[in-house]
Amino acid sequence: MKTFHPAPTALVGVGLLLGSGSALAATTLTIGTVNNGDMIRMQALAKTYTEQHPDVELKWVVLEENTLRQRLTTDISTGGGQFDVMTIGAYEAPMWGRKNWLMPLEKFTPTYAVDDLMPNVRKQLSVEGKLFALPFYSEGSITYYRTDLFAAKGLKMPDEPTWEQVRGFAEKLHDPSKSVYGICLRGKAGWGENMALVSTLVNTYGGRWFDEQWKPQLTTPEWTQAVNFYVDLLSKFGPPGPSSNGFNENLTLFNAGKCAMWVDASVAGAFVTDKSQSQVPDKVGFAKAPRAVTPKGSSWLWTWALAVPSSSKQQQAAFDFIQWATSKEYGALVAKKYGISAMPPGTRLSTYANAEYMKATPFARVTQEAIQTANPDSPTLKAVPYTGVQFATIPEFQAIGTLVGKGISGALASGSKADAELKSLNSQVERTMKRAGYIK
Repeated sequence: MKTFHPAPTALVGVGLLLGSGSALAATTLTIGTVNNGDMIRMQALAKTYTEQHPDVELKWVVLEENTLRQRLTTDISTGGGQFDVMTIGAYEAPMWGRKNWLMPLEKFTPTYAVDDLMPNVRKQLSVEGKLFALPFYSEGSITYYRTDLFAAKGLKMPDEPTWEQVRGFAEKLHDPSKSVYGICLRGKAGWGENMALVSTLVNTYGGRWFDEQWKPQLTTPEWTQAVNFYVDLLSKFGPPGPSSNGFNENLTLFNAGKCAMWVDASVAGAFVTDKSQSQVPDKVGFAKAPRAVTPKGSSWLWTWALAVPSSSKQQQAAFDFIQWATSKEYGALVAKKYGISAMPPGTRLSTYANAEYMKATPFARVTQEAIQTANPDSPTLKAVPYTGVQFATIPEFQAIGTLVGKGISGALASGSKADAELKSLNSQVERTMKRAGYIK
């Protein structure tokens, strides 16, 4: 579930300080966050917050997604107390909330309008109706495509494409001699990188991570068909070295005009249509995530959210900050500075009730539909014992997803069929599930 483009160097790094009046600061908040575009904007706009709160200093720890997750997980599970605000997602929030590792979020300021949060998003960050994180932005997965390239070939992208149709388009549009590749997809290993995409591909082929007895399903025909389709598609019609490309790398390729299609996070809509970042801002079309035998689980659901760890010694100040950063007022600040389409997407009902936003934002409708129709409680065609569309909300999944992601990335790098790799991975995952007590 990742998001963004290479961030400006001046804003990325560990220990970056923002805010005026630091000499007066009596409270320092250490914020662990991911190096994506919306968070970079938050850092730039945080000067507004520190001007209003001269007694608060913000210390930013900005890391790549996989590294951030490792750091935050280690810190919170050991009660390290290094962070006052953590950027986490729909995977961590309910599990960490149940363990009392996060501060329950109550007693909001009158202007926060907590009931304006989208129900499907709010639910992913709650335990028994109690919020443990506030959504900064949310996303589904959608299909981006170059309208000019499609028109030149006389092709038409359906509103709800199938993966076979996408493959056919990729074959017709692939033109490496002109540095245009038929399709760009995540190949970089990681449970939140390549496995976000691969999991949805498996879902829509009718597969699932585990059966009702928690037995891993990686050797089933659905997994084998989905993964081999993915490897073949990207090996034949993707850019060079696709196993090294995650969200950031593919966004850079798309914005440089090198991807005819790209299936990824809906949050990228604000960047591919931004004239200051994209070379093709007026040549992008948007469709739903591709499907195969079922639409169930074809689009992921992810939320990047801000939470306050119970180990923080500055809980009230941290809570005040995350309310500001996820408020309607903050969204208005983004719109004023960067344009209305840059507002953090997928979190508030009022955003999608705003006629000006909907008119100005060509990806708004498909984003809204992707988020509203995803069902983490029933994510696959067959019954499952877990919740989550592109992940299973169990503590062991982070290691399992990382393991499987590395194996599939290796298969992609070699361009070979993944049958043997999936068999080996299935055995390793089964051992993990037995050790953890899921399989008796």
